[in-house]
Amino acid sequence: MDFTELEAIEGLRWPWHSWPLSKPQVSALVVPLSIMCTPLTPFSELPILAHEPVNCSQCRAVWNPYSRVDYTTKIWICPFCYRRNPFPRSYDHINDNNIPAELFPTYSTVEYHLGPTPSLDSGLGRSASANNCSFSNVSAYSGRGSGLEWSGVSVGPAFVFVVDGCSSEEDLGALKSELLHIVDRLPENALVGLVVFDAMVRVYDLGFTDCLRAVLFHGGREVSSEKAKGLLGLHHMKQSIGMNSSVQKQGFLVPVSEYEFSIITAIENIHSSPVVKPGHRPLRCTGVAISVAVGLLEGCLINTGSRVMVFTTGPATVGPGMVVDSDFGSSIRTHRELNNGYASYHRKSSEYYKQISHRLSESSIILDLFACSLDQVGAAELKVPVESSNGFMMLGESFESGEFRKSLRHMFDRDSDGNLEMAFDVTIEIVTTKDVKICGALGPCISLQRKNDIVSEKVLGNGGTYIWKLGTITSKTCIAFFFEVADEQKSQPNSAFFIQFITQYRYSNMGIRKRVTTAARRWVVKHSPEIASGFDQEAAASVMARLAINKTEEMFAHDVIRWLDKMLIRFASKFGEYAPEDPSTFRLSTNFSLFPQFMYYLRRSQFMDVFNSSPDETAYFRLMLNREGVVNSLIMVQPTLFQYSFDGPPVAVVLDVCSVSSDVILLFDSFFHVVIHHGSKIAQWRKLGYDKDPSHESFRELLEGPELDAEQLVAGRIPVPKFIKCDQHSSQARFLLAKLNPSVTQNSTYAEGSEFIFTDDISLQVFIEHLQALAVQG
Repeated sequence: MDFTELEAIEGLRWPWHSWPLSKPQVSALVVPLSIMCTPLTPFSELPILAHEPVNCSQCRAVWNPYSRVDYTTKIWICPFCYRRNPFPRSYDHINDNNIPAELFPTYSTVEYHLGPTPSLDSGLGRSASANNCSFSNVSAYSGRGSGLEWSGVSVGPAFVFVVDGCSSEEDLGALKSELLHIVDRLPENALVGLVVFDAMVRVYDLGFTDCLRAVLFHGGREVSSEKAKGLLGLHHMKQSIGMNSSVQKQGFLVPVSEYEFSIITAIENIHSSPVVKPGHRPLRCTGVAISVAVGLLEGCLINTGSRVMVFTTGPATVGPGMVVDSDFGSSIRTHRELNNGYASYHRKSSEYYKQISHRLSESSIILDLFACSLDQVGAAELKVPVESSNGFMMLGESFESGEFRKSLRHMFDRDSDGNLEMAFDVTIEIVTTKDVKICGALGPCISLQRKNDIVSEKVLGNGGTYIWKLGTITSKTCIAFFFEVADEQKSQPNSAFFIQFITQYRYSNMGIRKRVTTAARRWVVKHSPEIASGFDQEAAASVMARLAINKTEEMFAHDVIRWLDKMLIRFASKFGEYAPEDPSTFRLSTNFSLFPQFMYYLRRSQFMDVFNSSPDETAYFRLMLNREGVVNSLIMVQPTLFQYSFDGPPVAVVLDVCSVSSDVILLFDSFFHVVIHHGSKIAQWRKLGYDKDPSHESFRELLEGPELDAEQLVAGRIPVPKFIKCDQHSSQARFLLAKLNPSVTQNSTYAEGSEFIFTDDISLQVFIEHLQALAVQG
């Protein structure tokens, strides 16, 4: 079974494509019932429908190819709850020869484009009916505000740039250049705000054109939402809903079309703060700056979607959200200090940002973090609001780097119609048949705590709901959803069960879109061969990786590794073929054979082994794993390695130290790093300039091959990975050697001149031998 082809049709990866009927049988599978869902998977053929979806009157499921339709009586039966529903009046004309796209058997996914949201008389905020709207009707009405009007004209998404004024003039110069480029690319209906911070927070009044004017906030004091709105003069807007003049009175969030010159002038006038006291870090109030920016958007009632984009070059050293004292005598927290509880500000700062994450969710605001610094900036504390809103996070070295420039510009790409390729205010709703219960989700989303009879009492991750919210979503955003079978199973073996994903979002043109994916699978009996044949070991490895990093929130990493080992032993004992107590007879079929290998590399990965990573880096790595699809997740866990030589075209080789040779070039991809590794002979020939000699054309082509392939490999990947070119035995080669299977170490017998790794870690071969010995004891 080609699972990647199924993903191209459904946008889903199932670890188990056939599900047992009882809970004990499900528990024996070890890997839980789950689905890796990429809601906005690009499809070669996707029906676009310009009308509201047809919903079941009972369970709210959307009409789909599995619905039973009686064209004579004009009745359709919902496959989820078996409710009989009449045709909508607009569908009275359909028959066997005139079937709507939703019922085509080849269209498991359709998308509804409902056009730009009409401007209501209220002009601002939510209407009373929206505030009282229940989520059981979320498919019929989004419950969102109609959007902000400026002089009677509906405007688009809002962007508040939050700039670290403590950055160096060089970094600020590069950042300002990129911000000006972004402003130039924004659609005319976009709104822009500017906040600059150091020890104080300055919110620029961009609507005041006579001179530069800003409102200042003290960086050492917590600023509530109400206080921020009051000091900015936005508190009156709640009482002025429907009065466009009240919108015009504020100049902190202005449309590009009318105030582009003011925006450009304010950005150009950002300068580095005065020199700090010797022996001290700059005074940064990052937490207050973020809170004020969020308060600005809350005060302007931008419920149609907005982004707070933070650009910083160092840690917060003052006010709520601070992570370290300004005195260089106080070092920034390490993993050991976090584990031992010695990080003075970590818990308080994390709680502060968790409160901000709730504000972000309530107002459909996205938080993005661009941290360009050689030191930590507090990304570990900021991880929760960034991840829960599905915001963008990048850790770099400088705003002058190509990685930063490419990543920022990619966010503002436009589609063929000139609209930003952005989605806002996203909800994902799941409908299942009654024998399937929803346990929760792991990914960049937040639970809305909406329960019905298909929501399980067992909570995993973001659970206790059938609908989740995200600030934004991209075509690569992937969420793992978890399920269980009902206590009283009424289905019969070989009967079908159904799961439907309804993803609703607001596109950058402010039009509402709904993507509906409906999938069907079958119940099977215990020991059915369909269970083994329907096992997707790549999807299973991705699910186990997410479960593991979710457990690191509550357990130490070494305890999580022990949990992974126990699960793998149970898995091998369940699905392996062996004679009891005889490890030499142990075998795993092809469908299961790679799973232990994935678990081996997961144990050794930066997600579990944090020895060489800072807390910021670990938070970033885990955030990225928690939102990427199966393919990219596996590249993070078990990187790819290609070999280039004179013997022929490039070939994939095993991720092992034995693949390193003096006369080959290796192309290594770990998602975060792309390494071109030249063997010692290749490096020597290159230094002698053989690639510039016309008589050595083949050598020049050999050097160019991996570089061209590396460019294609990372094309469109965001964040842009760090590109490294290194030679064998050089210091930069550590990025490759750290990920290789240490089959040859300092304790091994190895030939002179061959590569080996200094480590006490066990090799994959030894790991598998131990696994076999333990599995056959069960």
